[in-house]
Amino acid sequence: MLANSSTTRRLFLGISAAGAAQAAQPTRPANTIRIIGVSCSPRKGRTTATAVQVALEAAKKAGAGIETEFIDLGGLKMQGALAAGIPLGEGERDDFPAIEARIRLPEVAGIIIGTPVYFTNMSGLAKEFLDRWMVFRKDFGLRDKVGGAIAVGAARNGGQEVTLQTIHAAMLCQDMIIVSDGRPTARLGGILVSGGDDISKDELGLTTARGLGRRVAEVALRLRQAPA
Repeated sequence: MLANSSTTRRLFLGISAAGAAQAAQPTRPANTIRIIGVSCSPRKGRTTATAVQVALEAAKKAGAGIETEFIDLGGLKMQGALAAGIPLGEGERDDFPAIEARIRLPEVAGIIIGTPVYFTNMSGLAKEFLDRWMVFRKDFGLRDKVGGAIAVGAARNGGQEVTLQTIHAAMLCQDMIIVSDGRPTARLGGILVSGGDDISKDELGLTTARGLGRRVAEVALRLRQAPA
């Protein structure tokens, strides 16, 4: 359950219009896949969100039958302590269950996690979100989904690569398939620099975000099309 009606609105406003419209369709072709991008910045709609959306735009262009969905965690409540078995207070809820339901849908074949870099690591919001993935470990519900990561830092060497590796480690514990941004750069993922709270001038970084989105979608398509 979501915390209240206002958080419900915030969550579903964070889903891209295209993804929401497609999700509302009663039927879809059997070979359709969905790539979900999650911005884990506490600052809703800022540079990390933009970078994730850039990746999703590239993913959608990677082939036929690809849907994308964007979820912005900014302003939402994640309680990582629940993963350790520490209950919330009476009547208290967080926003993870609704997102969990979206990620579990069978058509979801790829997940892109984006985070700002704080002290050479992911945001606290990203860590709490990934800690809540403990629920997927019970049945390895994310097994064979393709995973990719994006990190936005204040400098070119601002800790992005270490941050990406920590997200990759969490994904590997779910038996996911991790990809880079692919050729020709084949870096660890999307590596962006936010200069003055703006990534629009970081063309190198935007190229890695696009490459990551494309690579996640390409590998996800191949896996879905491969014979069982």
